Amino acid sequence: MNIHTPEIDRKPSREEAEAALAVLRQWAGKATDAEIAAVDPAARALAGDGYPDLSRDYPAEFQVDAAYKDTLPDLQNGPASLIRGARTQIQHVGISNFRLPIRYRTRDAGEVLLETSVTGTVSLEAEKKGINMSRIMRSFYAHAERDFSFEVIEHALEDYKRDLESFDARIQMRFSFPVKVQSLRSGLSGWQYYDIALELVDRAGERLKIMHLDYVYSSTCPCSLELSEHARRMRGQLATPHSQRSVARISVVQQPGRCLWFEDLIALCRDAVPTETQVMVKREDEQAFAELNAANPIFVEDAARLFCAQLQSDPRIGDFRVVASHQESLHSHDAVSVLTSGPTFAQASLDPRLFGTLFHIG
Repeated sequence: MNIHTPEIDRKPSREEAEAALAVLRQWAGKATDAEIAAVDPAARALAGDGYPDLSRDYPAEFQVDAAYKDTLPDLQNGPASLIRGARTQIQHVGISNFRLPIRYRTRDAGEVLLETSVTGTVSLEAEKKGINMSRIMRSFYAHAERDFSFEVIEHALEDYKRDLESFDARIQMRFSFPVKVQSLRSGLSGWQYYDIALELVDRAGERLKIMHLDYVYSSTCPCSLELSEHARRMRGQLATPHSQRSVARISVVQQPGRCLWFEDLIALCRDAVPTETQVMVKREDEQAFAELNAANPIFVEDAARLFCAQLQSDPRIGDFRVVASHQESLHSHDAVSVLTSGPTFAQASLDPRLFGTLFHIG
């Protein structure tokens, strides 16, 4: 016979529940896992800290199937309700300095495999939470083994612009391109490395191919040269003009259907300012370099205009920009200039660290 007391259906008070939980935890602290499970499998959660007993062994044999992948959370592709901050368009979102080897063609019908740093971005609409950035990398791996330079960029851009449903996309590949150059007089040769970047911009369905080149040269100050000669002539005083390592970053838009080789752009720069820094140097080469500098003294304004004249003369080149930095040996500051042609590079504001990026690390 069951006897019900008036207390049987009463809801225990909070104080009574806390007291009972304290007794349970005191008992569980001395009981084995089997004893706890025998009372109630849920007793472990009540008696412990509430955290489930998880395996600490890596499941090497675990296989992911399509059904399991469908259960994985994907916050980046989540609904607009997950957006934090202003619900507005983002012009660039993607990855930077993703590295892989890519093949490049040379002007002499050869090819070279170079480690390449990739920056890939797309625009993001205001109502989208984010993008799947791994698709950018997967697109590059899909094309890097069979395509060359701009071909890799174009095919990868088409892939991830379609996959990410973006209206604008940009890819840039940076690498160091080797060219064997001759010394001035000794007959020696050595490898000169040129920092180059290829950029493909797809904006509203219009595509621009842009090449960037850092050209490193020596600049002898014309004023210092004349003052040194004045001291020699007027007072018999030995004096030397100051010169310094200088860098020009040349950025050019390639005209559609025209092929501009890396070596071609390097040659244009060398024609404009022939005092390129040297690789292999013997005494006769050093003397020749001093003579070459004396024959081509330039202010930073001269350098910008000399590069401009060469770029304007090549029909394969459309818009362009010249950013020059003469890293002074006389002053504690640098002399800089920026010259642009066409709307592509025209801008009212400059990156505050733009000129700082032109320091050449040998």
